Amino acid sequence: MKPTLLILFFCCCFQHLKAQQIHLKKEPSNLKDFIQQIEKQTPYTFAYSDSVNLNWKISDAMNLDELNKENLIAQLNRNQHYDFQLIGNTITVKALKNVSQQRFQLSGTIVDPNEQALAEVNIYVKEQATGTTTNEKGEFSLQLLQGTYTLIITYLGFADREETVKLTKNTKLNLSMEESGESLEEVIITQNDKAVDIKKPQMSVNSLSMQEIKQIPVAMGEPDPLKSLLTLPGVTNAGESSSGFNVRGGAADQNLVLLDGTPIYNDSHMFGFFSVFNADAVNHLKLYKGGIPSKFGGRVSSVLDVHQHTGNDQDFDAEGSIGLISSKLKVEGPLQKDKGSFMLAGRTSYAHLFLKLADNDNSAQFYDINTQLNYRMNDKNALSFSAYYGNDIFDISDNFLSTYGNTMANLKWQHRFNDDINTHLSLFYSDYQFNLSFNSLDFKWESNIKSYGLTYDWKHYLSENIQLNYGAQAIYYTFNPGTLQPEGETSQFNYQQLDKKYALEPSFFLDVEQRITEKLNVRYGLRYSMFYRFGPQSISTYENNQPVIYNADFNIYEEAEPNGTRNYEKGDQISSFDNFEPRIAISYALNDDTSFKASYNRMAQYLHMISNSQSPTPVNIWTPSGPFIEPQLLNQYAFGYFKNFSNKMYSLETEVFYKNIDNRIDYVDGADLIANNNIERVILNGKARAYGLEVLFRKNKGKFTGWASYTLSRAEQKTTGNTAEDPGIANGDWYLSPYDKLHNLNLTGNYDYSDKWSFSANFNLQSGQPVTFPNGYYEIGGIPVPNYSLRNENRLPTYHHLDLAATYTPTQKKEKNWQSYWVFSIYNVYNQKNAASIRFTTNDDTGINEARRLSIFGILPSVSYNFKF
Repeated sequence: MKPTLLILFFCCCFQHLKAQQIHLKKEPSNLKDFIQQIEKQTPYTFAYSDSVNLNWKISDAMNLDELNKENLIAQLNRNQHYDFQLIGNTITVKALKNVSQQRFQLSGTIVDPNEQALAEVNIYVKEQATGTTTNEKGEFSLQLLQGTYTLIITYLGFADREETVKLTKNTKLNLSMEESGESLEEVIITQNDKAVDIKKPQMSVNSLSMQEIKQIPVAMGEPDPLKSLLTLPGVTNAGESSSGFNVRGGAADQNLVLLDGTPIYNDSHMFGFFSVFNADAVNHLKLYKGGIPSKFGGRVSSVLDVHQHTGNDQDFDAEGSIGLISSKLKVEGPLQKDKGSFMLAGRTSYAHLFLKLADNDNSAQFYDINTQLNYRMNDKNALSFSAYYGNDIFDISDNFLSTYGNTMANLKWQHRFNDDINTHLSLFYSDYQFNLSFNSLDFKWESNIKSYGLTYDWKHYLSENIQLNYGAQAIYYTFNPGTLQPEGETSQFNYQQLDKKYALEPSFFLDVEQRITEKLNVRYGLRYSMFYRFGPQSISTYENNQPVIYNADFNIYEEAEPNGTRNYEKGDQISSFDNFEPRIAISYALNDDTSFKASYNRMAQYLHMISNSQSPTPVNIWTPSGPFIEPQLLNQYAFGYFKNFSNKMYSLETEVFYKNIDNRIDYVDGADLIANNNIERVILNGKARAYGLEVLFRKNKGKFTGWASYTLSRAEQKTTGNTAEDPGIANGDWYLSPYDKLHNLNLTGNYDYSDKWSFSANFNLQSGQPVTFPNGYYEIGGIPVPNYSLRNENRLPTYHHLDLAATYTPTQKKEKNWQSYWVFSIYNVYNQKNAASIRFTTNDDTGINEARRLSIFGILPSVSYNFKF
């Protein structure tokens, strides 16, 4: 009897256990949360490998209200991602073989309230602890497993947005971001958040928002994206009113400047007072100092990638500004609603008009025009056309006239094969012209560089962890170093045409972006570049193949006399080069706020700027590699520590870098570069190196924001002679490059005092530029002749200035579409006379030798009125 009762007792208990309901205290956010709740309510434990995604949204795979111990395994196995098996009291979890078939594409476009595409918007997938950013068209794409996801979308100057997406098929979203508060700064440049992107392997990138750029005080009061980058570490220039910019000790010609993917060969107006980039026409830009993706090539210092506005395809808008010496206007609107748009922007200076009123015969002016046209043919095809034209005019008393400027055009076809493959095919043209006329001497000088190019790049999403970027590019160059044309019958000059040069630069590239683990992300790739120099041209030959010879008696270098010529017909190959250019960047996240990053770049540059000035000038001439001039080859290494503090209130970026460049040319003392048809007779091949530490500390939130940047670096060159007996430059030792700045400190702050007033300040202090001063003199026939020190052995005085600005925004009336604000700024508040150069001469009255400092700017106030309607 007792055994029977015992059996009945166990049966009842088993039946009760079998039907026991599982009550979840809350809906589990992911598989990990679900496992923890089940293990607390049951005797079961779970066993799984590291490949199991514990962030998987399990609630999409079962009815959580019907869970009990009897049907738990059956419920779990309704999903098509993992296999659950009960062995004793252990539930094993294994990934199904067909899991890859259940991945779907989540893609979309993000725009502002005016339907303007937003680039570099951050899309974070909360459940997967991963994300991506939008491209220049505002597009993004992710591959995710079937499930429900929460997207957190953030972008500087706009309110954060949260979207819940249930992914059961390939899904495309079209989202609009709302501005955070009253804001006129709708143009956002590159950065979606001021805080550091910890997990992305990209490093060595400078970026600023347009809101910050408009607040930074600059000379002449014109907001300038290019000059604003000088407030960040590793970026300098030759001083006030100087053209170009220098990155990590590199020369200006070592920067690849792209406007909508098209190379620009001169980045300045009015000899450096303004850049060619109209802030109102720019959508976003990025300056890569290192870790440069494989799709970029052709320069060895940096890449400045600038993109114009695409235009509003819903409504017509206009904005502009009126300043003391320049004004600008931008209009945009739909060509066809929801399909096509246009953007047209113009800018001009009018300082020359005031000079004429003051009976001043000298004048300087510039103007430029930007345009962008876009048309979406269907969901898979879109066309865009962008163009730029800029021109500068500088004349002195109607005797000297100089005109120069850029012209570019780019036609792009975007095609989407499917949700995983996007392509861009571009045709582009770029032309830089420099013309010079001397009326008193009756001659005209013309020079230019033209390039015609094709780029075809593909973006291929293999999975949520792997993305491929690959493609090809080809650029054909024509170089006209100079054409001299006599004007008038009294001209003393004869027609002269310096040798034109022709070259082709094809290349292929592949980049792989891969998330190896939640903490480790890498991007690695390879670029293969080629360069072909073609005729027609006659190349001089020299004894021992040495166009420069050393005269030991006078301790000087002299031009060798050609002993013959080698003639090449049209299409004949003169020279050819090819190089493999590997790239890699790695990011390892210690946690959500801290990471280490490292990168390596090898790059080749086949073009060279012929100049012996510290700062590029309009007369500088580009020349291709060929006989006697080898391509420049770079190897750059960088390592960085990145951290966000106090919920991203503060951020810290630190990097150390080292780079070396082979085949960096320099010029012998006394070199004559103007109208020199045999430039190889005044140059020597050498090498360069640069290394340093960069620190950027930012305050990202609150009424007061800003940053402090500091760079400690060294940039040097070494140029030996052609033979063991030649001393080279500076006796063949390392000497400072013209772009060395040992110390560079920038402090920038912005304070939002009220809805109407905001204030900003910028302080810059940097080491003086390396120069060569005379260290004595001797007399010949009573005439003092200076004796110079070694190359770049001296420096100009330390450079520093403080700038202030205030922005006043009147109360905007809601019933009116007109919006406006005023910007008042003072450049160089304490009137520091920074030396642009120091000239040594003899005082005519006393006969004493003296140094005379040339300064460009003292204190310079400015005001501008900005509007939008």
